[in-house]
Amino acid sequence: MNPKIQQILSQMKQLEDELADELHQQEQNITFKLDGKRVKFEKTIKHLHQQLKTGVWRWLFGMHPLNIITAPIIYIMIIPLTMVDIVVSFYQACCFPIYKIGKVKRGHYIVFDRHHLSYLNIFERLHCIYCAYANGLLAYSQEILARTEQYFCPIKHAHKVLGTHTRYRNFIAYGDAENYHARLEALRQQLTKE
Repeated sequence: MNPKIQQILSQMKQLEDELADELHQQEQNITFKLDGKRVKFEKTIKHLHQQLKTGVWRWLFGMHPLNIITAPIIYIMIIPLTMVDIVVSFYQACCFPIYKIGKVKRGHYIVFDRHHLSYLNIFERLHCIYCAYANGLLAYSQEILARTEQYFCPIKHAHKVLGTHTRYRNFIAYGDAENYHARLEALRQQLTKE
């Protein structure tokens, strides 16, 4: 890869990490502290949250009727999502050790914590659990598949692709036959160190 591009990518990664750390620090300073996996709010904030909670009946009667009608369609997706979870986790458990690919930690992607917020009613909490699972599962699955792609076919597309995973930017340029085999081996070695 072109050294200038590699330098820019490294700077981008460093800035992304720095921004994520700064945003996380800002969030922690505002209203809560992390104690291991538990989130602790100051008593005044916790009391305010309780006061701002919307009651279940008020919330239900305030909903748009189409939201109620489409809820079963949204929640039925839990079936294929669970199937994806089982299959992708099984795939990783069976295949990654064979190819010496570092395993993706599920808990880094599927995080349940928003349902502990006391200003949410039971339905809002259920929504948060569902969304945390669904989006976390897709991110977890994407990382497993990104590592698979890095192992077997780390080549960029000729056309611009939206929504690429973070590993994609380090892939081999489309048509770079000269460096393909050397870069492929280097990218595979990178996976064993993770």
